[in-house]
Amino acid sequence: MEILGSTHLAVRTRNPGKIQTAIPNSKILKTEGDIHTVSVEWELRETQILSQLHVKNVPSPILRDYNWPGMHKPMHHQRTTAEFLSMHPRGFCFNEQGTGKTASAIWASDYLLTAGYIKRVLVICPLSVVQAAWCQDLFTFAIHRRVGIAHGSRDKRRDVISRDYEYVIINYDGVEIVAKEIADAKFDLIIIDEANAYKSTSTKRWKTMNKLVTDSTWLWLMTGTPASQSPADAYGLAKLCVPSNVPRFFTSFRESVMYNLTRFKWVPKPDAALRVHAVLQPAIRFEKKDCLDLPEVTHVDRYVPLTPQQQKYYDILRKEFLMQAGGEEITSANAAVNLNKLLQISGGAVYSNTGAVLEFDVANRLYVVGEVVAESSNKVLVFAMFTHTVNLLKTYLTNNNIPCAVIDGSVTATRRNDLIVQFQSRGAADLKVLVIQPAAAAHGITLTAADTIIWYGPCTSIEIYLQANARIDRKGQKNAMTIVHLSGSPVERRLYRMLRERLHDHVKLIDLYREEIST
Repeated sequence: MEILGSTHLAVRTRNPGKIQTAIPNSKILKTEGDIHTVSVEWELRETQILSQLHVKNVPSPILRDYNWPGMHKPMHHQRTTAEFLSMHPRGFCFNEQGTGKTASAIWASDYLLTAGYIKRVLVICPLSVVQAAWCQDLFTFAIHRRVGIAHGSRDKRRDVISRDYEYVIINYDGVEIVAKEIADAKFDLIIIDEANAYKSTSTKRWKTMNKLVTDSTWLWLMTGTPASQSPADAYGLAKLCVPSNVPRFFTSFRESVMYNLTRFKWVPKPDAALRVHAVLQPAIRFEKKDCLDLPEVTHVDRYVPLTPQQQKYYDILRKEFLMQAGGEEITSANAAVNLNKLLQISGGAVYSNTGAVLEFDVANRLYVVGEVVAESSNKVLVFAMFTHTVNLLKTYLTNNNIPCAVIDGSVTATRRNDLIVQFQSRGAADLKVLVIQPAAAAHGITLTAADTIIWYGPCTSIEIYLQANARIDRKGQKNAMTIVHLSGSPVERRLYRMLRERLHDHVKLIDLYREEIST
């Protein structure tokens, strides 16, 4: 493959007739033995056809025509990913979490909008990344675009979809609520982030989406962990995106990739991975270890809204603290105590003065923990400050069949060492997640089998925060790392900001407290 000036490509092939039939205006430039060099116009339609004909290394016109806007320029793997997406109306992006695939999809879709190939984009993603990932990244990389968030009541969603936003972002469960409006809006491109949510063809979610995707719809499915639980999971993704890749019925596909041992037990066949790879095409994948241009540590913010119950008590407590502040001097000690109360509510359990625990519904936050773990190719650490939230996490992970263990103040030194050895054994599939109370394991231990950290909620100590993150960021780490911050309340977002900026003076803690109770 060679670029001729800025308008044509030179394609070397043994079968020029196949190219000339598919692209009538192509011309043979020269012939050397049985190798022919064919001249093809360098436009998107022609490059798509060449890609479909399995011509290797076809460059997208995005490389020639696009100026890559935004606050940051693309890294090499992001540019390659955007190039791939721009050439495939139907395709999969399996780049690992933390590699910046959201930005790649934004650049690719913005190029298609600029070039006039599409007019509107619908982004479907978990609620936790609507603001923290997609809205923020669109502001960062495509600030010139009009963006609407279709969340809230049905009327609000309908209103956003009916407006002239070029990008509309909606969460999974919101799609069904306004499916008719989405169909009428005729989005040219649908991007589904964390697409494993659509792995089962029997769900109403999948069936609704399948009706929305027409023959002319561009569709990109994105997930870092395709078919991670079972090779049969690939069927739903392929059936939605490239239905010609799989048989008509799920049972036929399952029998091709799995053995049926008993009525309820299926196990993968030896060639299952190859079969899954074949049906999930066309696809691109970059792992963090392959991205030499990737920062060593990537910070990701995921917003998790408080449940109504949490919000109610959070507001009550905040008002009480405001009244207290009016009659006494705020010290760093009482600021820290009161901030901890707000953090406890945000995390799911608040401790009374007598030591009793008032537990809250935190289904939203636990679900996002499960999402991040599922997205992670390697092992994961979850840091939680309070004993009761540690227990909530262990129960949730266990109930969802995610192998986990806990290190907190109640774990003996011998048991802790045994867990660390087990966790660090990279071949051990029986321990995917360690839930840690930072004070119990923030110093001196190596946990480099993990390359992802989830902060279930922030801590109030910069020293603990940095030391906890250093458990994976140390000698022996072979992968780029991702640190995920979960937040649902203003105090959490402010505290993460302080931690990221390394502001640890006591006065700053008091300032944070004053800011929280007075807004």
